[in-house]
Amino acid sequence: MVDVTETLLVRRARAGQLEAMQQLYERHASRVYTVVRRLAGDDELAADLAQDAWTSAFQKIREFRGEAAFGTWVHRIAVNTALTRLRQAARRRNLELSFDGRSTVGNPDRWPATGAAERLTVQRALELLPDGYRSVLWLHDVEGYTHEEIGAQLGIAVGTSKSQLAKARARLRALVSESRVEVVDHGASQ
Repeated sequence: MVDVTETLLVRRARAGQLEAMQQLYERHASRVYTVVRRLAGDDELAADLAQDAWTSAFQKIREFRGEAAFGTWVHRIAVNTALTRLRQAARRRNLELSFDGRSTVGNPDRWPATGAAERLTVQRALELLPDGYRSVLWLHDVEGYTHEEIGAQLGIAVGTSKSQLAKARARLRALVSESRVEVVDHGASQ
């Protein structure tokens, strides 16, 4: 079912009406922030990425064809913006991103753990996964993207996406079962 109001807002935003852009932003800002926050693992970086995504979306709004819902379209722009910027930052530092337990990646309430301690264990295990594993795992298992979509977004082969997902799940299970992530010393390097 087409949201007539949203279709009208998109049409007005294309014409440069700031009020329409503001209303579209208000409708979808939370979802955009949530997805980039999960990919970035940091509140400040997520705020920057979300702002970049919205800037990009409004610059490209004339390209929006309406084949998908506006929310789906802006969500994809947010994911692509975040992943591109995160890759660029990693290249500039010439280091692989590491997760040392200081970031708070993911929402542990969405993972199948029974108590707060178990959710924290899963969250910390997620933070310890290599960037590629974590991105594929999150995009597939939480966001619901197909391997084809993940491959297109991350610039990897479908087989690589499948392989990284399997490895990410295995590594996550191992970290949780070994309880290696239950106690993390935030002051020491790992």
